[in-house]
Amino acid sequence: MLLFGFHMHQPVDNFSEAVDEACRLCYMPFFEMVEGFDYFRFSLHCSGWLLEKIRNDYPEMYEIIQRLVLKGQVELFSGGFYEPVLPAIPSDDRVSQIKKLNSTLKRYFNFDPKGLWLAERVWDDAIIGDLKKCGIEYLALDDYHFILAGLDSSRLNGYYLTEFNGESIGVFPISRKLRYALPFFEPDKALDLIESLDVGVVFDDLEKFGLWPKTHQWVYESGWLEAFLEGIGERNIKMLHFGEFFNNNRPKGLVYLPTASYVEMGQWSLLYEESLEVEGIRRLLNENGFNPDRFIKSGLWKNFFVKYYESNRLHKRMIEASRNKKRTRSYLENLYKLQTNDVYWHGIFGGLYLPNLRDNAYRYLIGCENIRYNRDTVEVGDINLDGYEEVKVVRSDIVAVFDSRYGGQLVELDDKRSMFNFQNALTRYREVYHHTVNVQNHEGAIDTIHSRHDELNEELKGVLFYDWYIKNSFIDHISDDTFNSDTLFQCSFREYGDFANQPFECFVDGDTVVFERRGGIYDKEKYETTLKKVYYTADNGFDFEIELNSEAPRPYLYALELNLHFAQPENIKINGHDFEKRFEDKMLKAFVIEDGYTERFLRFNLDTFFGLYGVPLYTVSKSERGFDLTIQGISFAVVVGFERQLKLTGRFRVEDV
Repeated sequence: MLLFGFHMHQPVDNFSEAVDEACRLCYMPFFEMVEGFDYFRFSLHCSGWLLEKIRNDYPEMYEIIQRLVLKGQVELFSGGFYEPVLPAIPSDDRVSQIKKLNSTLKRYFNFDPKGLWLAERVWDDAIIGDLKKCGIEYLALDDYHFILAGLDSSRLNGYYLTEFNGESIGVFPISRKLRYALPFFEPDKALDLIESLDVGVVFDDLEKFGLWPKTHQWVYESGWLEAFLEGIGERNIKMLHFGEFFNNNRPKGLVYLPTASYVEMGQWSLLYEESLEVEGIRRLLNENGFNPDRFIKSGLWKNFFVKYYESNRLHKRMIEASRNKKRTRSYLENLYKLQTNDVYWHGIFGGLYLPNLRDNAYRYLIGCENIRYNRDTVEVGDINLDGYEEVKVVRSDIVAVFDSRYGGQLVELDDKRSMFNFQNALTRYREVYHHTVNVQNHEGAIDTIHSRHDELNEELKGVLFYDWYIKNSFIDHISDDTFNSDTLFQCSFREYGDFANQPFECFVDGDTVVFERRGGIYDKEKYETTLKKVYYTADNGFDFEIELNSEAPRPYLYALELNLHFAQPENIKINGHDFEKRFEDKMLKAFVIEDGYTERFLRFNLDTFFGLYGVPLYTVSKSERGFDLTIQGISFAVVVGFERQLKLTGRFRVEDV
């Protein structure tokens, strides 16, 4: 007996060409093929945005899905409309997003879903009550969840009930063996595996069937899917919808599942050092005949908020936006789109590393802010929920956020008109896949993206550098003649101060924001040093004063670092010149960046001459295609010399081109 489910999702407002490719290579050929096999009964979840996109732009595919539902071949599953990780968003938003997709399925297909697809299978039993409010009776989770709860594979041949505060829900264990076999094993071998199971349960990404590397040729051109479907019929493998099985079979019993996701997700969420340790332990257990899943619980999905500062910052801004009481229809659409999960994490898919996903998310956030505020304001609070205050400045043209935890630095600069965050850069993080290649045992005819062997080439190794501080703006460095464009690019200059990644005290007086730190310059010994930054906010930016006083007995270089993000960094101009791989000028009092994408100027002025370095901010990330080199922004360093004292005044503005 086989319970088969498919999940379809694309990031909200993904590139049209990406959706076109998914429809051409995967979705359309799949539905065209399975429509001819009535006995192939399956469950289907499609995230709400993608469903609307298919209905409007791909009517032939939409009509096939309608026919499949009408004749009872397909059972529809619900979920969060914009595919949020449900435990990561507020309760009211969970309920609203699920009900929104429920009503959409009712309107388009006259179907009342009782099953739910849990985005990224991120489970927390605290969501059970909200699922029940939405009429959900069952969902599918990985067998890994059940193994962590103490069950072995021989007991995972049906469904269990789990409960929280007296409310229960059905949970089906998805077979990891089937996830890795379909569609990667030869058809006969895959069918043998299904027949070896009393009740085979699989619910997985439809994108595996044509969109993942090499799968379109394998699944369709080489005839895998047709042979598999024919084999289902020839072997009389009984296929049921999850709802049919749930309604006609009693549960296996009661189970309490730990907060977890699938195995790979847990591994991806680990910090660098943890990941190396865990992988070593897993290998040791495997070599000695033990199942590591029974003894090692990998990281939690929410650990991405710890692993990546930028993820936490965006997530907590979403939480802040959700608390607003001015929830118009337009506001909620922006908020719910902001909750789409893709941008908050990274594993084998681009996720957080993809600038367009972050740009989209900030566009939704700025959309919320534009509705929320109708006057200028300065707000002080712990937005990031990390124990330190952030200052949010809302003016007619911009929203600026400064973080006291990290040097009183500029961490968000939203242009309200173009709905673009110029501070949306990404720190260069150390990732395990930069140095190790994790190749899993694989018995399939073609590789999955989890078993491919990818190695960094020499070009990528040449730009692979890591930051020891977060890539915000208005970062204060105390250095010497080791500071230049090369060392800025490599993050290898000598740092004498303790201001680039340490907390500052925060004071706000009207529209004036003050950050100050009593720190030090460390050169043979510690020399007491105080650095004070004052921001005077304006409609389209701010003026600033930087004052430094030190007991250090010799000259140093002060470098003020800005990391600015652009949607098309290859097309910007700096002081009228195209930005190529480097920008360097030894004697300036101002620089202007022209951004054709937003049609805005970013203008920086200082009251004294300064040197300026500009270098690209590259990241090297892993994706289903292999390794991706991405320019996340441009790092600028304004450099001036000083001895004992420094006082700078300047201005930073966002202006019309």
